[in-house]
Amino acid sequence: MLQSMTGFGSATVENAKIAVTVEIKSLNSKFFDIYCRIPRTYSEREIEIRNILTAELERGKVEFTMNVVPKDESGAATVVNRPLIKAYFKDLKATANELGFEPSPTELLRMASMMPNAYNTDSLSEVDAKAEWDLMKSAISQAIAKCKEFRTQEGSNTAAKFEDYIQSIANLLTQVEEQDPKRIPVVRERIEKAVAEWSSSETFDKNRFEQELIYYVEKFDISEEKVRLKNHLEYFVQELKIASNGKKLNFIAQEIGREVNTIGSKANDSVIQRLVVQMKDELEKIKEQTMNIV
Repeated sequence: MLQSMTGFGSATVENAKIAVTVEIKSLNSKFFDIYCRIPRTYSEREIEIRNILTAELERGKVEFTMNVVPKDESGAATVVNRPLIKAYFKDLKATANELGFEPSPTELLRMASMMPNAYNTDSLSEVDAKAEWDLMKSAISQAIAKCKEFRTQEGSNTAAKFEDYIQSIANLLTQVEEQDPKRIPVVRERIEKAVAEWSSSETFDKNRFEQELIYYVEKFDISEEKVRLKNHLEYFVQELKIASNGKKLNFIAQEIGREVNTIGSKANDSVIQRLVVQMKDELEKIKEQTMNIV
């Protein structure tokens, strides 16, 4: 199944000491970008978290949020450094008074709590630290699984749209094939007129005539383009069934576009050119959707 880059997953896992909540949101992006929000206490785990996300989600713009809430005082590894925050508070208040204005106590407390070393972190034992990390990994894994499930569902919906767009182009190609023989008399008339002009000329050159004739035949013949376009459409549908990636589907769409453009430029027929415009419209929808496939 195809996977969309759009997804969301959340999970909460807890033990006797802490509750860990993880949320993952992913959107389409040309590259793989990760934005992490985790408690400062666990900042040393960020690289490991990024590695897990990279291995599992592959592509897209990913927003990762993790909250850790102590269930009792014994589970709180981080405590407020009250003496230092009080000192910051007094110093900030004195500074504001010297500048001639009365500050808000709430704002002063917020600023003081953001100062360096405003919190003390109790170091956990190796066993407790491993238990915490295992709990976090469990929450991360569950959130990733839900995000991938969301992505797969979105990918399935997109695959159905792809099939509709491809079928629409295939139907238009059938109409092109039906119209192609009808333009032959017009093409033949043009060639016969050109041949008459060349043969009546005093400077008629048989070799040049053969070259020009080949040129006209190649210029108006769209047989190969029709065959290649049909093959590209079938190839696109085959790739949908084997859960191809967005980049490959986009490459195939580009090849489809080349054949459609060539048919339009060589057909020299207003009906076929209108059909080509409709093909291009369907193709643009395909290209837009491939940008959201992993």
